[in-house]
Amino acid sequence: MRTAGRPLLAAAALAVATMATAYVFGPGAGESPAASKKKTTPIAAPAAAACKADARYPKRELRGVWIATTQNIDWPSKPGQSVERQKADYTKILDSAAKRNMNAVFVQVRPASDALYKSSIEPWSQYLTGTAGKDPGWDPLPFLIDEAHKRGMEFHAWFNPYRAAYGDSAAKLPAGHPARRHPDWTVKYGGRLYYNPGLPAVRDHVNKVIKDVVDRYDIDAVHFDDYFYPYPVAGATFDDSATFKKYGKGKKLAEWRRDNVNKLVAEVDKTVHDAKPYVKFGISPFGIWRNKAQDSSGSDTNGMSAYDSIYADALAWVKEGTVDYLLPQLYWPRGHKLADYTTLVRWWSEAVEGSDVQLYIGQGLYRVGAKDDKAWTKPGEMAGQVGLNREQEHVKGSVYFSAKQVVSDPLGAVGRIAERHYSRPALLPLIKSLGGQAPAAPADIKAGGATLSWTPSKDARAYAVYQVPKSGKDCRTTDARNLVAIVTSPSYTAKSAGTYLVTALDRLHHQSEAVKVKVDEV
Repeated sequence: MRTAGRPLLAAAALAVATMATAYVFGPGAGESPAASKKKTTPIAAPAAAACKADARYPKRELRGVWIATTQNIDWPSKPGQSVERQKADYTKILDSAAKRNMNAVFVQVRPASDALYKSSIEPWSQYLTGTAGKDPGWDPLPFLIDEAHKRGMEFHAWFNPYRAAYGDSAAKLPAGHPARRHPDWTVKYGGRLYYNPGLPAVRDHVNKVIKDVVDRYDIDAVHFDDYFYPYPVAGATFDDSATFKKYGKGKKLAEWRRDNVNKLVAEVDKTVHDAKPYVKFGISPFGIWRNKAQDSSGSDTNGMSAYDSIYADALAWVKEGTVDYLLPQLYWPRGHKLADYTTLVRWWSEAVEGSDVQLYIGQGLYRVGAKDDKAWTKPGEMAGQVGLNREQEHVKGSVYFSAKQVVSDPLGAVGRIAERHYSRPALLPLIKSLGGQAPAAPADIKAGGATLSWTPSKDARAYAVYQVPKSGKDCRTTDARNLVAIVTSPSYTAKSAGTYLVTALDRLHHQSEAVKVKVDEV
C-alpha cells in the first residue's frame, strides 16, 4: 500500500429558437462531491443501478504515448531544426494522439544526464541542437507541457536515472557536466558511461535533478523507463567492486544492487510527493520480473529477468508502495514461445492485486509490421492485446511505444485500436493516495445555438461533456458510452440537439456534480 500519512490533498446569448434549461444533480458512485456556488432547482439523477457497465466504453482509462527524444527517435525528428519546426512536429504528434482519444504523453526530458529544458544542474541535450551543452535559444518544456494540457492530456516527464553519456569518455562531455566534475561517480561499461547506483551522492544528484523539474514546471508525473543497472553486455563487467566493498555491509552483490535501486525509487517517491503531493511517480519496468523456473512467484516465461539482470525488483516497489503506477513493457505478441503476452498481462494484473499501485501496459507498437515474427504482420494483433488488457481486473490502460508509429499507423493498427477501443474519450484513472477533490460544478451554463458555455469552475483542469440518449437513461456513472468530449475551455459545440451533461474535472480527474442543459435545435 502507499506510504501512510501522505497529504490528500461569458456565455453566448440564447438563440431565439433555442431554449436551454440547466440543472445540477449529484455525482456518480465513487466521485468526490463539491458544492456548486450557483444551483438551480435540482432534479433527481437517474438511478445508476438501471445501467450495466459496457466494457467497450470504460469510464476511466489511461491511453498514452511515449515520445522518445534520445537519438531523435520521435522528437525532435533531427537535431538543429528551427524552433518553429520543432513546435510543429510536436503538435503533430499530439494531434495524432488526440484524434485517437488518447489522454497522456510520456516525454523524455532527460535521456542521459542532459536536459531538454533550461537547467542549472545538467547541460542542454545534444538532441535539440546537435551539440551537447549548446543553448537552443528557448526552453521547450513549458511549451511541451502547455500543448499537452490544451488537449486534455497528462504530461509525464520521463527521466533516465543512471545513464551518464552514450560514449565512455567524460572528457568529451560539456564543461560543467556532472560526470566531468565527478568522474568518481561513473562506471564505464559496454562503450557507455553510467552513474554508479551504489553511491549515495549519485542518488542525491538524481533527486536534485527531479526536484528541480517538479518545483519549476507544471508536470503531472515523473516517469522512469526500464534502464537501471545496464542491460548485460557479453564480455563486459560493471566494475562497482570498490563501492560494493565500502557499502555492501555483508550483502550478496545482486541483493546489494537491488537494494541500491530500491533506495533510489523510495527517495524519488518521497522527493516528488514532498514537493507536490498530486504529482504521480511511475516506472516502466522490463516485462519479465522473474521466470517461474527461477522463482515460484514468477511468470511462466523463459526470457531475461529484470530482477536478476538489471536488478530491478518491481514487486518490491509494489510491496513498499514507492510507486503510484507500474507500466511494464510487454513487447511480445500473444502466443510467443518464450514470453507470451497473455501470460504476462495476467501475471502483472495479479502482481498489483491488493495494492493501490495502478497498472498500465506498455504496448510494443514499434513492432507492428516486423517480419521476424508472423504475429506482428497481423493488423489486429495490437488491438487484440488491448482487448485482452480490458479483461484483466487491474489493468487501467495502455501506453504505446512510440510516437513515430502513432503518427505513421503501421498496418492501420492504431486506427483499428481507436475504432475498436477508443471510440469514446475516457477520464483518467483515479489514484486515491494522491488526494485531490472535485471542483465546483460548472455554473451559469447556457446554450446559444449549438454552443454550450458556462462560467469556469475554480481548480478545474477540464470539463467532461455527456449527451443523454433519447431514452433518457443516463449511464454516465457506469461507463463512457455517453461521453462525447473532454474539453479544457468552458464551452462545447454540440453536434446534435438533445440533453447534455457537463461536469468539471480537477487535474487528477475527480469529477464534480453534473449540470444538465437542453439544446432544442442545432
